[in-house]
Amino acid sequence: MDKKLKIYIGLLVFVLLGIIYIESVKPKEINWYPSYAAKHKIPYGTYVLHKEMPSLFPKKKVKDIHQNPYTFLKDSTNNGTYFFVDNALNFGEDEFSELLKFVKRGNNVFIATNGVHIDTLKTETSILTTSAFEEKAYQKMSNPIFGEIEYHFDRDFSKFYFSEVDTLNTTVLGELVVRNEKDSIISKKPNYIKVKHGKGNFYLHTFPQAFTNYNMLLNNNYEYVANVLSYISTPQKNETGATGGSNSRSTILWDAYYKTGKSGIASPMHYILSTPPLKWAYYIALIGVLFFIIFKGKRNQRLIPVITPLKNQTLAFTRTIANMYYEKSDHKNIAEHKINYFLEYIRVKYRLSTLKIDENFYKNVASRSGNSEEKIKDLFQKIKQIQSKSNITEEDLIALNKAIEDFKAYKNS
Repeated sequence: MDKKLKIYIGLLVFVLLGIIYIESVKPKEINWYPSYAAKHKIPYGTYVLHKEMPSLFPKKKVKDIHQNPYTFLKDSTNNGTYFFVDNALNFGEDEFSELLKFVKRGNNVFIATNGVHIDTLKTETSILTTSAFEEKAYQKMSNPIFGEIEYHFDRDFSKFYFSEVDTLNTTVLGELVVRNEKDSIISKKPNYIKVKHGKGNFYLHTFPQAFTNYNMLLNNNYEYVANVLSYISTPQKNETGATGGSNSRSTILWDAYYKTGKSGIASPMHYILSTPPLKWAYYIALIGVLFFIIFKGKRNQRLIPVITPLKNQTLAFTRTIANMYYEKSDHKNIAEHKINYFLEYIRVKYRLSTLKIDENFYKNVASRSGNSEEKIKDLFQKIKQIQSKSNITEEDLIALNKAIEDFKAYKNS
């Protein structure tokens, strides 16, 4: 063994020992993966909720369901409240048909997920956006019996709300409240509803994060979860005025099938990286291969092939999207996008808020852009007219585009 090889081996051992030391002393990273699995104690698992279900429903039995709803509900003797909590739920047509039959004969289904689009129940969600510089979102119950308490969840999340409901069969149970930096309410939208179907009900919630370990243990947010679930823990009255029997709603059917974080091993690599000894063996092997490539490469230099860089497809993509809108003749949609981009242009370039369009706003835009105040008023009058129409012509769209481009092209003399 020559001196040079000994140096290389010593360097490799030193690097490996350094990595082992760093890994052993550094704090374990928090896993924020949204698994929603009952066995996971990570922040976005549902271990706490699953453990507390018997205390939240003292008169009901909690049963874990590891089958998909289509297979489980084929047995019509299965009754209770089917409980779904996950990051996203996509039921198949036949599967949701079984859920409809399940509810129609007097059972309940509780679904908490980000975004719900159910044509059968005439229910659709959207994401709430505001123009506030700083905003905070709160969750609250609609019924005054719960008081006017608003619960805040401190991590960022998508603000889904119900933008379309069947007003004849839907009851709003909870709301999403958004406040600005002055603590004034700037928006209030429904995010928890009950939809009657047959003899049973669907309970739909757009904020599944509230039911995770982290949020249930944060401050007094567990009270919010208890309030939400109180609707399905209370016996419902049937058409005759009597409460439902024990067979129909005496069991909470906890869905353990539809979970973002599956209980099983997704791949061999997942198993290797989740087992510390195998993970270290894998990393050491990678480092050894890296050293081999470096030292071997010094002896055998190979020609590096010329790789043609990928073409910029941005322009082609833009043309494709533009042609789609043009072929559909959806002039109104194009105009709305054009207006939104123009308002964003004013906010970014001239540092002006577009929340309130008034005389003071016209003066500020005129002084900063160099355009005349009359020209700016005419432009925003066009925008207002287009926004008030349900459909516009191609000539209206061309006129709007020309007015905006003339505004941007103007330069101070």
